[in-house]
Amino acid sequence: MVRIIKWFVVAVLFGISAPAMAMAADICPRPDAGSDLPAPPDLHSSGGILDVDLNYYTRLDFANRVIFCFQTPSGIESPTLHVFPGDTIRIHLTNKLPSITSGPGETMSNKSNKCGDTLMRLSSVNMHFHGVNASPKCHSDETIHTIVNSGQTFDYNIKIPKNEPPGLYWYHPHVHGIASIHVQGGATGAIIVEGIENVQPAVAGLTQRLIVIRDQPQLNPNPDDPDQPFWDVNLNYVPVPYPAYPPTVIRMQRGQKEFWRVAGAYANTILDLQVTFDGKPQTLEIVGWDGVPTGSQNGHRQGTLVSAKHLLLPPSGRVEFIVPAVPDGVKKALFVTRTIDGGPASDVNSARPLATMIATDAAVKLPRIPLRSGPPKPQRFEDVTDAMVTGKRTLYFLEVPGHSQTAGEPVFFFIVVDGQTPQLFDPNNPPAIITRRGAVEDWTIQNRTFELHEFHMHQIHFKILEENGKKVPKDQQQWRDTYQVGYWDGESKYPYIKVRMDFRGAVVGDFLYHCHILDHEDGGMMAIIRVKPEKG
Repeated sequence: MVRIIKWFVVAVLFGISAPAMAMAADICPRPDAGSDLPAPPDLHSSGGILDVDLNYYTRLDFANRVIFCFQTPSGIESPTLHVFPGDTIRIHLTNKLPSITSGPGETMSNKSNKCGDTLMRLSSVNMHFHGVNASPKCHSDETIHTIVNSGQTFDYNIKIPKNEPPGLYWYHPHVHGIASIHVQGGATGAIIVEGIENVQPAVAGLTQRLIVIRDQPQLNPNPDDPDQPFWDVNLNYVPVPYPAYPPTVIRMQRGQKEFWRVAGAYANTILDLQVTFDGKPQTLEIVGWDGVPTGSQNGHRQGTLVSAKHLLLPPSGRVEFIVPAVPDGVKKALFVTRTIDGGPASDVNSARPLATMIATDAAVKLPRIPLRSGPPKPQRFEDVTDAMVTGKRTLYFLEVPGHSQTAGEPVFFFIVVDGQTPQLFDPNNPPAIITRRGAVEDWTIQNRTFELHEFHMHQIHFKILEENGKKVPKDQQQWRDTYQVGYWDGESKYPYIKVRMDFRGAVVGDFLYHCHILDHEDGGMMAIIRVKPEKG
C-alpha cells in the first residue's frame, strides 16, 4: 500500500503540473505487450568522442503511471552509447520536467561541493554512469551533490579509461530519495565498451542482441494474491504484466546461436534468468559479468567461458552470454525468470515467462560482433590476486522499524561500517570510509536483516572471494560492481560476502556504496567513501 500511495502522489503532482505532457505520445513512447523485442537505438563514438544532447521528459501512461525518459532532440529514446576504451562521452543534459516546488526537498550541497543546483526536488535529475571507472568529480560521474532542476542544463564529460574492460554498462538517474521512482519510470539506457571479441574470441561474428530489462508499477495488482510479484517488468520497454504475462517475442535465425547482452536496469526487482526448451533448462556460456569479461583479470588477458543453467541478476547487474540456437522440433522455447527466495521481509519476485524464442528462416536484422582485430589490451585488475592487502573492513546492512519519509517505507535502512553509529544517508555527511589511492582492501559485508540486499560499489569493481564461509571457486571469482548478500534467518551467523577492493586506479575523490534495491537506497542504505591521493 505504501508503494501505491507513493506512486499516486507523484502521478498527481506531475499530472496536475503538465496535463498536456501526459498525452504526448511522442514523449517516452512505449510498445504494446506481446510485441516483438525491438532493438534499442544506437549512437556510436567517432574520432574518440561521442557527443549527445539528452532531454529529460515525463508523462503519464494509459494507466496513469509516471514515465520518465532520456530522449534526444530528434526523438531517440534511451540510446545505447557505443564507445571504445579511451573515448570521451560528452552529454548536454536538459531537464524538461515540469517544475515541482511542493513535496519533499533536500539541500544536497554547500559552496565547497555544489555541482549544478543546491536543492533537490521531485523533478530533479542527474546521471550515473554505472560500472564505468570514471572520475567522481563534478561534470563527470559525480552523484552525491549533482542536481539539475527543471529548465536547467548540465554538461557531462565522461572519460572512458584506456584499460576499461570491454562489456556492458548503463546509465540512470541517481538523485537520493527519488532514484527508485525515476528508474522504475524507465529513464535508463545501456553503454557498450567495444572490443570484447579480442578478449573472448568465442563471440566474434555472432549476432548481438541487447536486452534491457526494467521494472515498473503493476498494471493489474490483486490484493488477494500473496504470490504476485511486487513489480511488473518489461524487455526493451515491451511490458510483461501480471497475471497473464504475455511474453515478448524474440525471433532468432534458425540454426544460429546468439550473443545476448542483458542489463538488469530495474530498481527493486531481482531476477534469476533461464532459457528453457520444452521446459528443459539450457546451458548458457557466460562471457561477462558487470562489464568485465569472465576470467580476463587473471594476468593472461584472455576471457574464459563459464557455463551455467541460470543467472542470478540483481538490480543493476549485467550479464553477457552465448545462447544456443533453438533446435528443430522444440515446441516452446522460453526466456524466463525463476522464483527468488528474498526472505520474510522482502518484496515478492515470482517465477514468470519473459519472452518466447521463435526460430525463423528470415535473417535477423541485428548487428554482429566484429571479428577479432588484435590481442587483448592490458586489464585494470589483472594482478590484484597477488597484491598485498593493505586493509580489512567489516560492513553490514541493518534495518530498524520507523518511518522513512524519503522512501515512503515503514523502516529505516542503513549500511554501517562495523564500530560506527548507524546513520541514514545524507549527502552532507562526512565519509564513512577514508582510504588512499594505491590501497588494496578486503571487505566483509554482512546482512543483519530478514531480506536480501544487493551491495553496489561506485567507480570500481570488486573481486568475489568468499560467501558465507566458503571460498568462491576460482572460475566464479569474477569482478562485479553489484553482488547479492543473503538474508539472515534470525538464528544462524550473519550471511556475508568477502570481496577485494582495488583502489590502485586513477580514481580519487568522494563516491558512494549502497544497496542497489533502490527503495532501500532512497531510504538511507547508502554511504560515502573518500579516496585520497597517495600522498598529501
